[in-house]
Amino acid sequence: MTHHAFAAADLGASSGRVMLGRLEDGQITLEEMHRFENGPVRSRDGALHWAFDELAAAVREGFARALAAEPELASVGIDTWGVDYGRLDAEGRLLEQPWCYRDGRTDGVPERFFADFPADRLYAETGAQVQQFNTVFQLAASGAEGWDETETLLFIPDLLNYGLTSVAASEVTFASTAAVLDVAARQWSEAVLAHLESRYGVPASRVLPALVEPGTVLGPTADGVLARPVPVVAVGSHDTASAVVSVPATTERFAYISSGTWSLVGLELAAPVLTPESAAANFTNELGVDGTVRYLKNVMGLWVLQECARTWREADIEISWAELVDLAADAPALACVVDIDDPRLLKPGNMLGRLTQLARETGQSLRPDPGAVARCILDSLALAYRDAIRSACALSGHAVDVVHIVGGGSQNQLLCQLTAEATGLPVVAGPAEGTALGNLLVQARAVGAIEGGLDALRRVAIASSDVRRYRPGVLPIPAHRWDEARSRF
Repeated sequence: MTHHAFAAADLGASSGRVMLGRLEDGQITLEEMHRFENGPVRSRDGALHWAFDELAAAVREGFARALAAEPELASVGIDTWGVDYGRLDAEGRLLEQPWCYRDGRTDGVPERFFADFPADRLYAETGAQVQQFNTVFQLAASGAEGWDETETLLFIPDLLNYGLTSVAASEVTFASTAAVLDVAARQWSEAVLAHLESRYGVPASRVLPALVEPGTVLGPTADGVLARPVPVVAVGSHDTASAVVSVPATTERFAYISSGTWSLVGLELAAPVLTPESAAANFTNELGVDGTVRYLKNVMGLWVLQECARTWREADIEISWAELVDLAADAPALACVVDIDDPRLLKPGNMLGRLTQLARETGQSLRPDPGAVARCILDSLALAYRDAIRSACALSGHAVDVVHIVGGGSQNQLLCQLTAEATGLPVVAGPAEGTALGNLLVQARAVGAIEGGLDALRRVAIASSDVRRYRPGVLPIPAHRWDEARSRF
């Protein structure tokens, strides 16, 4: 029996982990090596940044532990949340800690950007959903300071890879979240880069490195990084790209939800959908592994509940996630629903107050107890999932028979059942560590331990996953009640 081992660093916007994957007999088993907290930190002027040096140290620690556990470790790979970046000088030093996408510096920037680079033109080039934190708007908001000293701009996973290998490259699945990529050509958009330079003084064409596809072996870790050199693979470095690889699908007729701090809801397609109707619906075309396109919508996700839980903890109300779900299950169904994608829910702060305000604006009332609040959030998420899947199918002409939920949210049984009820489709939940698994699968193929296309990778994903199945019609919520709830906002 052939044994291979790989290590995956999977960094989300609220936590990170390094997982050791062992491939034997067509199956990958996972073992957690290191788990650590992540989150934005405020600078003295109140701006939100990432503590990048701490993140890099945590990733190295996790990889060191993996190498100690498996001395023949074949490779390592890194995936992270999207859009954010760091700037390096000619000596390879960070000019500042990377900005966090939740910072308010991009407030109002899309509107100003579109005044001289129309939204329909940006969509035709990049296929990107308009979100104020997209990298293109962060760059437009950055000002002129520091660009003369900037040698290279690297997105977060590329920046971590650079720290391991000293190789500067930009992996395309992540780059496609930035709204600076020609999504049809899988290359930088000359038009967008030229506009950033002429209008905002951002020398994007000079500082952006060469693009690489997922599965590219960047090189070995540099001397002194680990106990011995280990190959570093550019995986699907946007976490959703890795998560979609792990979807245990047996046909092409599936929708996916990568559910965590954010929920990424969509389809896997062969080509982008760049129609005016798709732009109006604000769907994004992000690139995937093996030339695929992730046609999806970003939904606010469990971030909203996480922020509420933080507020309760600060008020000395300690409630576990399991208790919150139980309380939500006992609360009345669809008593209060809100637009979970309202931009007011994006930033840290008084989430309970914002939810209450959203309910009030739509003629509803939201009880302040944790069960009612949690049920409002979960019902609203299920409604958003329903809308996104139906719209994606209509806009792309791609029908689906099943919804796959991967990531941490796949363990929330109430959310999974509500998704089945709202969509009217069966739901397959799992794997919970889908992003890490997809990361490992791409690594395994890159070093020759797995052969074949996405279907071959998914056969290993199926063999490696424990899944739970949900069917619609289990909860006493008639279909028309979802329609009625949706009509409230």
